[in-house]
Amino acid sequence: MKKTLLYTLLASLMLTLSACDDYLDIQPVGKVIPTTADEFRSLITEAYVTVPDDRGLASFRGDEILLDATMSSNDIESYKDIWTWNDNGASENTSTFSWRQFYHVLFIANYVIESEGMMTDGSSAEIKQMVGEAYMLRAYMHFILANLHAPAYTKCDPAVTKAVPLKLDSDVEATLSRSMLGDVYASVISDLESAEKYLNVDSWDLGYNYRFTTLSVDALRSRVLLYMGDWAGSLAASQRVLAKKSTLTDCSALLPNAYNSDESIVALEMVMTPNYARTLKVNRDFFRLYTSADQRRRTYYKQVTTSNIILIKGGSNTYTCSLRTGEMYLNAAEAAWHEGDYTGAADYLLDLQKARFTADGYAQKETDVRAMTPDALLEEILTERARELAFEGHRWFDLRRTTQPRIEKTFAGETFVLEQGDSRYTIPIPAEAIEANPSLAN
Repeated sequence: MKKTLLYTLLASLMLTLSACDDYLDIQPVGKVIPTTADEFRSLITEAYVTVPDDRGLASFRGDEILLDATMSSNDIESYKDIWTWNDNGASENTSTFSWRQFYHVLFIANYVIESEGMMTDGSSAEIKQMVGEAYMLRAYMHFILANLHAPAYTKCDPAVTKAVPLKLDSDVEATLSRSMLGDVYASVISDLESAEKYLNVDSWDLGYNYRFTTLSVDALRSRVLLYMGDWAGSLAASQRVLAKKSTLTDCSALLPNAYNSDESIVALEMVMTPNYARTLKVNRDFFRLYTSADQRRRTYYKQVTTSNIILIKGGSNTYTCSLRTGEMYLNAAEAAWHEGDYTGAADYLLDLQKARFTADGYAQKETDVRAMTPDALLEEILTERARELAFEGHRWFDLRRTTQPRIEKTFAGETFVLEQGDSRYTIPIPAEAIEANPSLAN
């Protein structure tokens, strides 16, 4: 999916509907309210366009990215405080997380869900599909928000840990307060179940594959349950996806996170925007995770010099990916390991690695993996997850939900440390959001 298509569709929306802020005014002031299926499709398209790239911005906090003094002063001011976890003393020019955009998408999703019985001039299947997509958008936005701005589910007691506000209606007058993390995840799971009842499109043509499909429910469920530590549930969801779509691309011909990759399940987010990709260099230590037998070393990156490694798999709308089959193999491997099925875990891992290593490299990798102890196998699964899903918005979330390791970074001779289990593994709710709603501070 290319964002240019989305913006073209959004432009056509403006001919028939007023901007989304107008919907906040509702009917009495004479604003245009959507009624037809086509108008609601355009409204959902606006929601898709508005989905933030915050998973990419959060990547600066992890161990994939190198910043150095050769950057422009503007880029340093934009990203250094995020990169060094300087949340309390950040420069006013630091890039901000898109709290408002998330709730803008949630407003549209809720409005569509509430309007199911009002839509005209559309078939029952068409209307149900749009409502299903709205449930998926609501689930996905709440899930990302919780993983940005709340503690990791497996590192706290979700029942008593405050997270982000749940927004389950289109009432714009209500003052939101933070919900418990367990309630947020319960809502996400419930929305996936609702979406499953409504979605009826199995696949979209290229250019429209930013939209959710029947397969996307289990794909997202696989991830959500993995983050919750529901290993059996995540494994079952992963297996259902792989039973229907198990393709892995030849990454020497087409990168797996491309919108037109055979691996694509949902091509919604351009995680590494042109600004992010232009600014960053690849952390040399992270680059060393790839051996010379790993094809991704040459296809994901361009090594200009020993210290200057450039990202290839980002920076344009070609690389638009939210869910793909490569992740499903990794989810299945990790979940199977936690279920005590070490052979099955190794099988899923090797299925992916066979598509990523040279023939000789894979032969050695298979020998090594089959000989690993259980602990070594889990470490290999998590390392493979880092290699495969690099710069797709997963790494920071994976570090949070697993070991929360100590990370040390150096900039202009100064060292910055994120200690193991550091509270800064949770990104604070943006200051402007708290300023607008002080209850979010509590």
